[in-house]
Amino acid sequence: MEDKVKIAGSTTRRGLLRLGLGGVALSALGMPAIVRAAEPIRIGILQPFSGGLELLGGQGAQGTEMALLEANEAGGVLDGRMFEIIRADTKTDPKTAVEKSNELIRSNKIVAAIGPVSSAERDAIQSTYERFKTPLLYATDYEGGVCSQYITCYSALPSHTVTPLVDYAIETGSKSFFLLGSDYIWPQKMNAAFRSDAESRGASIAGEEYGAWGAKDYAPTLRKIESTGADTVVLTVVGGDAVTFVKQFAASPLKGKVKVLFFGFSENYLSGLSVEESEGIVGTANFIATLDKPEAKELVAKVRARYGDSAIISNTVDAHYTMTRILIEAIKKAGSAEIEAFNAAMLDMPIMSGNGEVQIRSSDRHADLNVLIVGAKAGQMEVLKDIGRIDAPSQCG
Repeated sequence: MEDKVKIAGSTTRRGLLRLGLGGVALSALGMPAIVRAAEPIRIGILQPFSGGLELLGGQGAQGTEMALLEANEAGGVLDGRMFEIIRADTKTDPKTAVEKSNELIRSNKIVAAIGPVSSAERDAIQSTYERFKTPLLYATDYEGGVCSQYITCYSALPSHTVTPLVDYAIETGSKSFFLLGSDYIWPQKMNAAFRSDAESRGASIAGEEYGAWGAKDYAPTLRKIESTGADTVVLTVVGGDAVTFVKQFAASPLKGKVKVLFFGFSENYLSGLSVEESEGIVGTANFIATLDKPEAKELVAKVRARYGDSAIISNTVDAHYTMTRILIEAIKKAGSAEIEAFNAAMLDMPIMSGNGEVQIRSSDRHADLNVLIVGAKAGQMEVLKDIGRIDAPSQCG
């Protein structure tokens, strides 16, 4: 059974903080009659709250919730209609993601869902959302290739991530790469793109390996990296497995000799690593909490005001917050919560993200994004290079 959260007015802040990731039902019967009169607009938060990717799932949920809370506290939309949040835990499992999607659509009558994290989950549920003509809003970096009327992606594609990072790595002296990923589609396709770009620039791939979920011992992998003579490790390992690898790498003789490029690296991972363990890791992002821009500072202030000074504010929060605001503004623009109306209104509508203006393009329902090369220094993320906007190729051919 999903967790339902209907939130109206200023009471929502304390309520959300109490429920954390578990969720709680707030009955409409306890609300004023004027709130009960309008049918709520039901939004599904479909995220992995367990099973290995719960850190990213929780961050995505927080960004979505904050945008919906702000809309409700401002009086809702369409003359006072409130958003009702219905959470569903995919458990980082594609089969469960399908089951939960069916419940959200058929039983809970959502008008849209936001999530999940992994490409395996997204691919498994795509046909469900298309069959029921229900929008799925996806706000996680991925390998590209989705072209669907009912899937909208606020996602960094290989053109936003791989190409800039290959260029930066080679410019800063990397010549030989060892590719290490989790064993599923996103790491495999990201590494294929990395290999192609690196080899076209004259660099070499010294090795490539995919690890099982929940790996505990990376000693054999570290020995293999050392034996290849690679000067740079490229990580597409995700979740807790990535933290495990980085800790063991930092404790090995490779630390200080071999560079680490980490796709998906963010403040989420910094929280699980010591300053020494994270120092020098390089990645790409569309946003970091220390970004010195007015829109970034505004987002950081909002998150801390709502969730406290210790809240982790990452690229994942920004992407889900921005994607959800696009949905909210589309409902306002369409003047309707009817799916076909707001689904069309989401396109080509500029909105300010935590790093510059963005919009969902009509050609393929993806976003052109502003890209940063980022690195860990003294326990914080810092901008190494602000690349600016990158327009990725259409995913619809």
